Amino acid sequence: MRIYKLAWMILLLVCMTQLGCGSKKPGANPNDPAPEPPSIEPVEPVDEPPAISFKLAEPVARLSDEELNDGWISLFDGQTLFGWKSYSDANWSVEDGTIVVDSGDKGLLCTTSRFANYTLKVEFKSAKGTNSGIFLNTAGDVTDPAKDCYELNIADSDNPFPSGSLVKRLKAEGKFDSDQWQSYEVTVNQGKVVVNLDGNSVLEYTDPAPLPRGFIGLQLNEGRVAFRNIKLKPLAMEAIFNGKDLSGWKTYPDMDSVYSVTENGEMSVENGPGQIETEESYSDFILQLQSISHAPDLNSGLFFRCIPGEQMNGYECQISNSYNNGDRSQPADCGTGGIFRRQDARYVAGDDNSWGFITLIADGAHIAAWSNGIQVSDWTDDRKADPNPRKGLRLEAGTIMIQGHDPTTNYSFREIKIAK
Repeated sequence: MRIYKLAWMILLLVCMTQLGCGSKKPGANPNDPAPEPPSIEPVEPVDEPPAISFKLAEPVARLSDEELNDGWISLFDGQTLFGWKSYSDANWSVEDGTIVVDSGDKGLLCTTSRFANYTLKVEFKSAKGTNSGIFLNTAGDVTDPAKDCYELNIADSDNPFPSGSLVKRLKAEGKFDSDQWQSYEVTVNQGKVVVNLDGNSVLEYTDPAPLPRGFIGLQLNEGRVAFRNIKLKPLAMEAIFNGKDLSGWKTYPDMDSVYSVTENGEMSVENGPGQIETEESYSDFILQLQSISHAPDLNSGLFFRCIPGEQMNGYECQISNSYNNGDRSQPADCGTGGIFRRQDARYVAGDDNSWGFITLIADGAHIAAWSNGIQVSDWTDDRKADPNPRKGLRLEAGTIMIQGHDPTTNYSFREIKIAK
């Protein structure tokens, strides 16, 4: 080891004698001033994103193109309980593409994301004597369904609130007992609840004191119950891109990216780096958009809660459809819907040269995203509060930016909608 060290010292001494200690190239005029170092923005040191569980295996149950175009997302992937949290000690599990429970402490299995106005579809199966329910706009722990939530009951006809009813609010009239699969389609919008059971309208209820956003909950109360095909469509969305011009957005001509509106009413992003930024700021929201890359292995991003005017200084929902080893559970660069540098997408659901659908929720410290209807990220920022999202938890409202990543950038965006 001493011989090797001595050899390296001699070699270093020779190099320093011949080239000097500066950064000049060999042959440069020694009287010339040293060149200025390039201006490089400091990069926040971050740890590698933690490994994420609940990886999906092929095949993945996907929504239809019609459902995606209409704004639907899946709340249950058919394989795992990713995006759900149990609020009691019960034996919630996945069996044959269904969520099942039959024993343990009474309580709810809730989505980790909260929703305000939406249409929900869910299929359920319960044996005679079962008492369960689907809780809407709920907290994890409910004390009074007349105040804390809308409890859409699953119960026999002899129950004070049989299937189709909202417990302690309004009873549905009719006999809907069945031990076969049944389906709910329920709309909650600005305090009005409309319930369809097996395609039939069974209840309409208007809340005099509409509830704020809350979780979707599945209940264990009494007996075995199973759930599947749980889908949600956000409502009360407003367009923030009009498809005609870039009104409502701020461009940065000094940056390399070029933003324009195509004849098809799409926002085009070419070259980079660069950004386009909403004039309005948003804190908690649900956002949906469609994007397409016009070549393989391209990269873009959706930044949010940004510090206005700064260069892409916000949280980033990644847009990148590349993956490794032919395995969609191995994103090559965080993956579409992943929260860049925080949590990689657990599955790459989109493809280059094909329109993809992104849904993003920012609700306090909780952030979640869906790619092509599949939830791919579920992250809570547990850092200390900081106005700079690169350094800590930012809850303050900020702008939304669409990124031009590099000179190869060639993306289009459309149907950009948001609900605060």
